[in-house]
Order: sequence, then structure tokens, then C-alpha cells
Amino acid sequence: MSESEIGGAASERLKALIDRIERLEEEKKALAEDIKEVYSEAKSAGFDVKVMRQLIRLRKMDESDRNEMEEILTIYMRAVGM
Repeated sequence: MSESEIGGAASERLKALIDRIERLEEEKKALAEDIKEVYSEAKSAGFDVKVMRQLIRLRKMDESDRNEMEEILTIYMRAVGM
């Protein structure tokens, strides 16, 4: 599909959207690097990064979902003798 098939205004809108997505992708990459640095700093300070990631994941969850998951985890742990 050529630019003439899309139309002038639609073509400009498409370009603007693509430019915006590309900028956001760059920001996302920069944020990921920043997060990686914070985890590295935490590791250097003696914190267990794996546990921190787990804690962050749990904090994002709804309390009822988290409670349900913990109950199921407890049941499974008992089932395997833990």
C-alpha cells in the first residue's frame, strides 16, 4: 500500500503514531536499564534480588488473589511433603 493509497491525513496520522510508539519503546528500554541498575545496587547491598522480584510480583496482586495463591501453595506443599 503506497502513501497515495492511504491518503494524506491518514498517512500523517500513521507516521505520528509510529513515531510515538518508537519513542515509547526507547523510554521502555531506558526504564528497563534503570530497573536493572537498581537490582544490581540491591544485590551489592546484600539483598536477595530473586526474593525482591517475588515480593514485587506479590505486591502487584490483588489481596484476595494473593491469599488464594498462598492457600493453594500451602496445600501443594503439604501434598509433596514440605
